[in-house]
Amino acid sequence: MKNEKITGGNWWDQLGEPQYGGEMVIRANRNIVSFDPYITENFANIYSAWMERLLSDDWTLNPAIFDYKTHWHPSKYMKGQLAENWEFKDPYTHVVHLREGIRWQNMPPANGREFISDDVVFHFNRLCGLGGNFTKPSSPPAPGLQDLISVYAVDKYTVVFKFKTPNPELIMETLNKVYPSLCMENPDAVEKWGNLNDWHHAIGTGPFILRYFVPGSLAILMKNSNYWAHDERYPKNQLPYIDTIKYQIIPDDDIALEAMRAGNIDILDLVMPLQAQLLRKTNPEILQIPHPNSDAFTLEPRNDKSPFNDITVRKAMQLAIDLPTIAKSYYRGTVEPYPVMLTSRYMKGWGFPYEQWPQDLKDEYAYNPTMAKTLLAKAGHSEGFKTNVVTDAVKDLDLLKIVQSYFNQVNIDMEINVMDAASFAAFIQKGRKHDQLVHHPPGPLGHTASPFLELTRFLKGEDNLAMVDDPIFNSFLPKAIATTSVDKLKGIIKDANEYVARQHFTISLLQPMYYSLCQPWIKGFNGQHGSTWGYTGGPGMLGFYLSRFWIDSELKKSMRK
Repeated sequence: MKNEKITGGNWWDQLGEPQYGGEMVIRANRNIVSFDPYITENFANIYSAWMERLLSDDWTLNPAIFDYKTHWHPSKYMKGQLAENWEFKDPYTHVVHLREGIRWQNMPPANGREFISDDVVFHFNRLCGLGGNFTKPSSPPAPGLQDLISVYAVDKYTVVFKFKTPNPELIMETLNKVYPSLCMENPDAVEKWGNLNDWHHAIGTGPFILRYFVPGSLAILMKNSNYWAHDERYPKNQLPYIDTIKYQIIPDDDIALEAMRAGNIDILDLVMPLQAQLLRKTNPEILQIPHPNSDAFTLEPRNDKSPFNDITVRKAMQLAIDLPTIAKSYYRGTVEPYPVMLTSRYMKGWGFPYEQWPQDLKDEYAYNPTMAKTLLAKAGHSEGFKTNVVTDAVKDLDLLKIVQSYFNQVNIDMEINVMDAASFAAFIQKGRKHDQLVHHPPGPLGHTASPFLELTRFLKGEDNLAMVDDPIFNSFLPKAIATTSVDKLKGIIKDANEYVARQHFTISLLQPMYYSLCQPWIKGFNGQHGSTWGYTGGPGMLGFYLSRFWIDSELKKSMRK
């Protein structure tokens, strides 16, 4: 297959000419246990390599305009993937027109049949419990999806979504979240096997086919030679460029970094700042793409249990932690030294960034161990108290030990209890059995996701591990959904951020920058898209990006001699 020649005049011309072939090795830090978008537990998954979504990113957009490094992708930067285009018949009615000629991968029971409107209806009925023998949603619906009334097919390529809310921006964000659960599974496979938990049942419309999987070791994805899409930058080029993706499961960060240094891994995601700095000295040729973590680190106290149901105690815990020193020493100056609220500072123009805080609120987050002890005594804990924090083994234990030492200085004795990922999910996410503190990124603060999603973080019944049930906070989301004015929406988001800051529902730490590492022979991008092709925790757009990257085979050969 011939590549389209570069003609000049486009910003991406500097990236070189695409090449076909080769194997790319990427790393996951935990076992893959989910192959079905109906299952949304916090385990690594790779099904977005072979299943696709209705909407996606604009591959031709200059990253100087928007670089997709946050999980929130405004609707004006969305493009169709399985969808060709869309429209609003009225504020409640979203009409999606599918691309014609897209086919399921040629394996039973789909056998290469065409992807049609009925498949979209099946997916959303199954995901949201809207009909077609599905009466319960797969999990508590995200903002927007809980207002989805129905989905139905008008014809073979037209799908109509009916919503309760007259908010087009929320609807567009709902359908373009970087969630693997928005990937379209094959109805024939679900009807035959009941679910897609078995990797042998992996079928999609996407650029790669899952050919091999060894639990705890690796997965092999092969090129789908009948894939429908072409490169938007080079429209004559059929995707994907890469023949094989090896998804290597390496839990140990040090082992993964050594493999990266040796050139045995092509892309390594979510690398800590210190690790990135050290690697820059030994391997300056490896590209480092900084991007903000998708949330801030937090400690979440159970607001419904003593002693944390007393705001005075929560204020004291915040005052005990020296955030500027942690930013300078632990993070080597790579993070901003400010507490974070619901909305990340990296979502410019939204939220309530620290520099806008009144001084009295800043004082409640400043390092002040003397005041912390005074508040603890006021709350009846003059001698301090004992507590514990539950976390899983892949989280930042060194950071927790630093926080532990700060708490010790004000007589808060915090034990750190570490669980493996599966046990942690069962104990915390499903059972809510923690009775003290939990450290569980993604936490409720500092998110780079949809503004509407920020307003669910402390809702009862949501992923609310702080067990907050506050009527004032609960009122923000309905207000946001009801408004169609962006300026009014920004005001609601600001008010919610300030309210959370003043209530101290959770202990704010910092929002680190992470690094995606990339070997120099991986081509097709210039530093954008760092957070949406991250592989560690279950990427939502794995196939979209990796199908558009290519390997400079001559460069790789010369550098690995």
